[in-house]
Amino acid sequence: MRLGRYYLGRIVKFGRLTDEMIVQAILNPSIIRSAKYEWTITDALDGRDETPSFVYGELSKFLPLGDVTVVDTAEKAKVEQPTENLHVASAPFVYLPEFSGIAYLHVWNEIQEEIFPRRFKAIIENTYDNFFVRCDIEAISDYLSFVAKISRFERFIQISAKVYPPNPLFGNLWKSLEEYLRKRNLEELSVKESAAKEGEGIRTELISLMKTLESTERPSLEHSPSLTDAALLMAADGYGSGKVVGVENDAVVVVRTIETKKSFLFDKRPSPKALAQRAWEEFDAINKKRGMRHDDQGRKAIDSDTNN
Repeated sequence: MRLGRYYLGRIVKFGRLTDEMIVQAILNPSIIRSAKYEWTITDALDGRDETPSFVYGELSKFLPLGDVTVVDTAEKAKVEQPTENLHVASAPFVYLPEFSGIAYLHVWNEIQEEIFPRRFKAIIENTYDNFFVRCDIEAISDYLSFVAKISRFERFIQISAKVYPPNPLFGNLWKSLEEYLRKRNLEELSVKESAAKEGEGIRTELISLMKTLESTERPSLEHSPSLTDAALLMAADGYGSGKVVGVENDAVVVVRTIETKKSFLFDKRPSPKALAQRAWEEFDAINKKRGMRHDDQGRKAIDSDTNN
């Protein structure tokens, strides 16, 4: 078994895009072009009747016209022969509707971790003629990696985040922020804080909050996080993007949620069902550690915890 690194993200939907439309676009995708290459999704498999429920596919990169080397047996020589739709590389992925989650393979020098989300997005949107649909893959951050970076800060000078209403999952620690997004009927919210005085930092609980979430399966806090801390946590859970700027050894350092992506190692040529099971285990572990549940169930349980 040859192992590759799979990155975890959440598919965030906008406009009229639905889960069913994403699934149908994976199963019946369009073809897009970027530079000299064309891209589409191949080898799709609808596993929604399986446990866990999943949709498998491979993001495939190919040349509309390429050359292959063949042997001319009469001349006993190798010759180049033109061929259509020459396959260059493929990145297996699995989409788990239960988590709005996707796990995708990084293919070295061909379909890198930062390229996959852009090409996947373009294919889904193009399948629907880019008509009032938008599909983004937001990275799920590794809390411990993120904390390791920002723990070196002597002070925080800026914290910012852009977040979107989650669906279908609901996070314990950003309850008030999620409710605010829904009450205001917001598609997205951007927040930004900067330190008031030079030499003094922002008072934030980000480090302690993230450490708490990594140390227990049922995170419980005495009070709700501040607005910006909650937004950063929400972004780190795959519902947006965030950035922290701090001072380390008299130098200004920037740490972004996208730089600490959650990932795992698995077979580069996986069984779709085996990849789905492994990805489901990763997402389930994240949910338990971070207190994330499905919408109505999560709200009722959290409200009950609060009242008790």
